Amino acid sequence: MKKRFAVAFTGPSNSGKTTLIEKIAKELIRDYKVAIIKNDPKDKAQFDSEGKDSYKFSQTGAEVVVTSPTRTTYFSQREKTLDEIVDMLGDFDYLLVEGLKTLPLPRIAIFRNAIEESYFACSEAMAIDESIDPAHYPIPEALTLLNLNHTGEIISWIKKNAKEI
Repeated sequence: MKKRFAVAFTGPSNSGKTTLIEKIAKELIRDYKVAIIKNDPKDKAQFDSEGKDSYKFSQTGAEVVVTSPTRTTYFSQREKTLDEIVDMLGDFDYLLVEGLKTLPLPRIAIFRNAIEESYFACSEAMAIDESIDPAHYPIPEALTLLNLNHTGEIISWIKKNAKEI
């Protein structure tokens, strides 16, 4: 079986996690198969429109799969473990996870304007932009500092540090 790697991204709301993951995925997808998991801790995401068949089916509480010529969408009414999700995703080279701080994955914390020190304990790297002066924070030496606006630098870190899963 070929090697598959995973890395996670964390940070406060509106720090740029989704934007960064999108940029990284667009770069990696040129040479690799990429999968993304996004956590929705407040259960706010909306995936279907009320009144449509898939919405009606998902409201039953059943596991629902909607297929079309261009995509397959899976609606689950149960929380899944990382292993279960990885099994569902099938073939990929890199898995990018947004959120899910409890997963044992190498993690990049993302900050703009201010750093929240509570993220230090669950992160191996930190991506910041010019709005932050790292000298104003007690950043642990073990944390790698990355430039949030330098996607190539972040991808290099991912290739060296992502966990084989």
